[in-house]
Amino acid sequence: MCQPQVHLLGVRIDNLDRQQVLAAIKEFVVSNRPHQIITANAELVYRAWHDPEAARVIAEAALVTPDGAGVVWAARRLEGVTLQRVTGIDLTADICEAAVREGWRLFLFGGRPGVAEEAATRLEARYPGLAVCGTAHGYLEPAEGKKLVTRIRTASPQVLLVGLGAPKQEFWVSQYLEELGVPVCLGVGGSLDVLAGRAQRAPGWIQRANLEWLYRLLRQPSRLRRQMALPAFAWRVWWAGRRRV
Repeated sequence: MCQPQVHLLGVRIDNLDRQQVLAAIKEFVVSNRPHQIITANAELVYRAWHDPEAARVIAEAALVTPDGAGVVWAARRLEGVTLQRVTGIDLTADICEAAVREGWRLFLFGGRPGVAEEAATRLEARYPGLAVCGTAHGYLEPAEGKKLVTRIRTASPQVLLVGLGAPKQEFWVSQYLEELGVPVCLGVGGSLDVLAGRAQRAPGWIQRANLEWLYRLLRQPSRLRRQMALPAFAWRVWWAGRRRV
């Protein structure tokens, strides 16, 4: 029997494949109640290990999917469970296909000025019939946050994609979840840049080799400081696994 959840360094990860996650998303939309979905990579899990606020946000999320090779490796080492990666950009594709069939509206929030608009234009061209009911860039002044929440709520999307980067996007969604009233709120990190054509996703063979993190680092050396969390995460997982032996 499939283990429904695993706990990595105290952080819950739901053991669901993409089809199961999409089925849950459909249920969330039907319920018309707000839900937060988090795609957790190794950096976020490690952050939650030493940051109680990040741990709280993840614990309260409706779904936490395994995004990243590090999380998959940790689950295998600590729990003996093989997880299927469910990334934000892959979920976005699944959601867009479902949105066309079901008549859902999407709102895109994040990225530099112009990115969300470009992503919306490209998505609507790629998925004929898709309705993006609003966009907003991620460089807002603190005082503009409430106005954006009101704007999103007025637009009444079924799905809100937030690309502010982790953990900022998770904190933002958690803070405003009830006020937004959006059935599905999903953090997608830098996916909006890819969808807008401003960045490229790693080729398929690199994804299959679980080296997407290295591809992004080579293309964006500024990520090096963030990536320093990866060896710390690996050490914690290795040590936790050793103590279980």
